[in-house]
Amino acid sequence: MSKLEEKVALYKKFMEDRNLHSNTDLLRAVTKGLGPSIYKKDAETVSSSDVNELLTVKNNFLIKKLGLADIEDLDIGINEVIKCIGVTERKKYRAVVYYLLVVRYNKALIYDL
Repeated sequence: MSKLEEKVALYKKFMEDRNLHSNTDLLRAVTKGLGPSIYKKDAETVSSSDVNELLTVKNNFLIKKLGLADIEDLDIGINEVIKCIGVTERKKYRAVVYYLLVVRYNKALIYDL
């Protein structure tokens, strides 16, 4: 099993443990799109208590990658995803956060899915 597939399996299990359903192909595509950051402990997770981190998710992923307009709904979407994972969950994997945002905003086509 490749390192990428190991990470996808980890994220899939993480989601299943929280009763979050996922499409493995989309999860793999989102994970692959994150590149080497998934192998760096600090970059692999999102700190929901860090305002700058949430701004990075909003600006670099939702606006630049997904092409969404900078509206209040983006902050609401991020907060909803954080709640789905669990506010107190210490490991909010970036791939899972991004996957859930892709699904929430119906942007799977960006990943050709």
